[in-house]
Parts: sequence; C-alpha cells; structure tokens
Amino acid sequence: MAVYHSMSSIMVYTAVAVALLLWYGTGRQPLAAVGAFAKSLITSPKYLLFFLAMLAILLLNKYELKLEALFPVHYDLTSSIVGWESGWQGRLQNALHSDALTLFCSFFYLVVFQAVMIASIGIYTHAGNRKLYYAFCVALLLNYLIAVPFYLFVPVNEAWSVASNVHFLMLDVFPRFETEYRHLSGLDNCFPSLHTSISVTMALLAARSGNRRWAIFAGANAAIIVFSIFYLGIHWFSDMIAGLCLAGTAAAIGLKVGEWADSRPLAPDKASRKWPAAASRSTGS
Repeated sequence: MAVYHSMSSIMVYTAVAVALLLWYGTGRQPLAAVGAFAKSLITSPKYLLFFLAMLAILLLNKYELKLEALFPVHYDLTSSIVGWESGWQGRLQNALHSDALTLFCSFFYLVVFQAVMIASIGIYTHAGNRKLYYAFCVALLLNYLIAVPFYLFVPVNEAWSVASNVHFLMLDVFPRFETEYRHLSGLDNCFPSLHTSISVTMALLAARSGNRRWAIFAGANAAIIVFSIFYLGIHWFSDMIAGLCLAGTAAAIGLKVGEWADSRPLAPDKASRKWPAAASRSTGS
C-alpha cells in the first residue's frame, strides 16, 4: 500500500494541497494570494522581517538533530514521563485499523499539516489581515523556540519504539520514512508534540480570522492531526497535553504581539510613503 516513495512526492502533494487550500480559504485562484504575499514582502520591511524570523526558526528546527550532537545527553526520560500510559495506542490501532484510515491519517500528518501552515500565510495576507499574519509568524516561531530545548534535554522516545504492542503504521504508506523523513524529526523528539501544538495554534488563530470556512477547516485539521499522532503509533497522551499547553501559550502571545505590531509601524511602507513636498501640500503648509 506504499503511496509515498520519497520526500519529492510529498512535496508535490503538498504543493497541490496548498493551491487547493488557498482557493478554498480565499475564494480566489491561488496566484492572487501568492501575488499579494510577494507584494507585501517587497513593500513592507516589517512584513519581511517577521517572515524572515519565522524562516530562521524553521531552519533551526531542520538542524536540531545536529544540535543534539553538540549537546549529547546520556539519559532517557521516556519511562519517567509516559511510563503510566502502557502502550494504549496499540489497543486503539487494533480497534480501528484499516488501510484507508492509515492512508487518511498519514496524508494529514505528512501533507496537510505543512500545507495549512503555508496556506495560512497566503490567506491572511490576501485578506489584508496583517495582525493575524504577524500573530501567525510569532506563534509559529514560539512553537519551535520553546520545543527545541525539550528535544535537546528532555528525550522521550516515540510510542512504537517503546511499546511492543504499538505499530508504526506510517511505514505501511511511506516505507522509506526512516531514511527520507527521520532527519526532520528525531526518534526521541516526542515531548511536546509539535504536530499537536502547531495544528492547534493554527486552529486558534483561524478562529480569530473572521473567515468561517477557514476556521472550520483548521479546527478539523487539528482534530485529525491529534487523532493521527496516536493512531499512527507516534506520540503519547503526555506529548499531546504538553502540545496543547504550548499551542495556547504561543497563540496568546502571538495575538498580543500581532496586535502590537499592527498598530506600531517599524518603518513606513513604500506604498504609503510621500515626497516631502506632497506631504506639505496635503497638510496645507
């Protein structure tokens, strides 16, 4: 039942998903949102600054496994943090397992999760909702910034690698997961669950967007992601609880910063700049 054979195939699926989500979230053809985003980056230094800050933290996460090599730890906190859970995910898998459900959950975990991140930027930009754009950038940055120290110094292994009755169902649809995807997420990078925290963060922000269609989809996506991390045999309940706490914190701070940033210009946007003479005439001086 292998569907994904490489990261390239996942990137193709993601690109298609982003285009569909932009169309769904804006009601316009996807290039309209892309054009609005490109224009905002060019005309607004603050817009660009927030985007670059978000990219920087994403790059940090990409190289997190290399950071682990610089700060090696020689202990395992899996049993201390999640030892009480007793591999309940295996019972969930036995009760619900089907090829269709495995494919559905893996699609949301691998493709839709990152497609919603990308599409959110385009949707908020297209709507002219800069407050939510800034909030999104800050909230995403905080998710990674707070999670990385836990991954470095609080090692918790994925459920399937610890509990013998839990199976890593991702391999049914993506047999090369360990060689193609694992470098993005270490085996002991479990606590907190970033898939939970980021998907719930996106849902909380979408609920404030005024875009009902997008809010409903983002909420459904978060619910499916949370279910998928258990069904696929990856995360523990403790990871999810920590992820929810992280999501609430990141979204709340992001909204506060977004409101502040939207009301205090870092520098005048090119589109609103006036020549001194024109400014004088407009004020009657």
